[in-house]
Amino acid sequence: MIKKQYFFILLAVLTLSITMALPPGNATAKDSLVLALRGEPADGFDPLMGWGRYGNPMFYSTLLKYDNDLNITNDLATGYTTSGDGLLWTVTIRTDARFSDGKPVRAEDVAFTFNKAKTSGGKVDLSLLKKAVVVSSDTIKFHFDKPDSTFIHKLITLGIVPEHLYNQGYGRHPVGSGPFKLTSWVEGEQMSVEPNPYYYGQASPFKKITFLYGNEDTMFAAAKAGQLDMVVVPAHLGRQKIKGMHVKAVVSVDNRGLMFPVVKDEGKKTATGAPIGNDVAADIAIRKAVNMAIDRNKFVDGVLYGFGRPAYFVCDGLAWDNPANRIKDGDPEGARKLLEAAGWTDSDGDGIREKNGLKAEFTIVYPADRSVRQGLALASADMLRDIGLNVNVIGKSWDEIKGLRHSNVIVYGWGSHNPIELYQLYHSKFSGQGSSNAGFYKNPAVDGYLDKAVSSPSFEKSVKWWKLSQWDGKTGAGPRGDAPWAWLVNLDHVYFVSDKLDIGKSRVEPHGHGWPITANITEWKWVD
Repeated sequence: MIKKQYFFILLAVLTLSITMALPPGNATAKDSLVLALRGEPADGFDPLMGWGRYGNPMFYSTLLKYDNDLNITNDLATGYTTSGDGLLWTVTIRTDARFSDGKPVRAEDVAFTFNKAKTSGGKVDLSLLKKAVVVSSDTIKFHFDKPDSTFIHKLITLGIVPEHLYNQGYGRHPVGSGPFKLTSWVEGEQMSVEPNPYYYGQASPFKKITFLYGNEDTMFAAAKAGQLDMVVVPAHLGRQKIKGMHVKAVVSVDNRGLMFPVVKDEGKKTATGAPIGNDVAADIAIRKAVNMAIDRNKFVDGVLYGFGRPAYFVCDGLAWDNPANRIKDGDPEGARKLLEAAGWTDSDGDGIREKNGLKAEFTIVYPADRSVRQGLALASADMLRDIGLNVNVIGKSWDEIKGLRHSNVIVYGWGSHNPIELYQLYHSKFSGQGSSNAGFYKNPAVDGYLDKAVSSPSFEKSVKWWKLSQWDGKTGAGPRGDAPWAWLVNLDHVYFVSDKLDIGKSRVEPHGHGWPITANITEWKWVD
């Protein structure tokens, strides 16, 4: 929280910087916008490192794209085909596209982008791609060692980079063939973009868009002072009023949940010295009881102020979601019976259950700078104490969480338009790899379903396997199965938007990184 004596100084500096960023004499000019959307990427705007995977890549073309109804359409590509066995994808591209430096986008740039992303060690998983090969000036073939049904989502999210400019510092000086080009970036403060004059698609009517970075209080105050055309806010500010602006709540699959360490504490540690395992959370009865006892609707009302909906799995409502994941929650009595049957009783009358001398207690850790996750952690702890679980709650920095995530319950956020997220969260091959399967979850049946999903020759044929990995009637990674997570809520992304800014039809948004609200930004217009 900003100290009061410094707040107005910061606001004055912010106001001055905004004024300087706009055309003289017109702070709300029709041909420029000022937005505060957070999401400044620490790694820069390099799609090979992961920029754009959760939203609009802004500076880049992608081969395919979603329309406003999440139907897949062409972008840089003019079409694609796949072989019957899924081992060969052939993509043709348009020949009129140019990068913002005026150079043409070549088939060689497309092949370079995918081959380089495969070996860059970033967040783009192309491990099943053997090689991208240029066949002609407008045709690229993608060869695979094994089928990858999720590859189509790489065609939607991976921005194409110019081979002639790509280098180690590229992410801070991006050049692409998308609708905008970067003109200035003062890290931690602001960034300005202008339309790419060579863009082949619909041109934006705005000659300049400035993105501001700052904490929630400062940005909200700037919006109230009339200095912003749009600001993203946490849910608790969504009920406020700002003159000249209205609230836009966009449905998302951006979820929050409790990740459990599911193996026992055997004194093992990761290569970096982080402890692994938790004897309480490793008991499936504890995890199932948590899923049953928490009241997700109360989280929506009390923590999200109505801006969201309950979550039962990481992909609620998407094509690969299994409806069987909907369980009866808000059922503390059912949770108590489950724990009793599993041997968790309060034999000493202190209100905390125990089993074989082990107290039913654990710690929920949340990122200290995330107010929504803090609220969910505290509300969860209150609900779980009512069924005899003693839950501590602490906020830590992300660096500290790295050493705690394999032995404590962590409040994480995920949510993607790509089912590969299920594979990364629940497949045992990702055990202990960063934040993906941090709890070391393993179920051979689930692994088998996930492998079949990825190796299906098409996305359509993969859907049944994604669903079975969640619950097949006997086992699965969902709350009816092993319950390695307790998913809590799906957020609405809450924005204050100028009454004069028409942003068109918003899409169901993924996780909040990457400015997903801007996916249709070329359609935005100013209305007097």
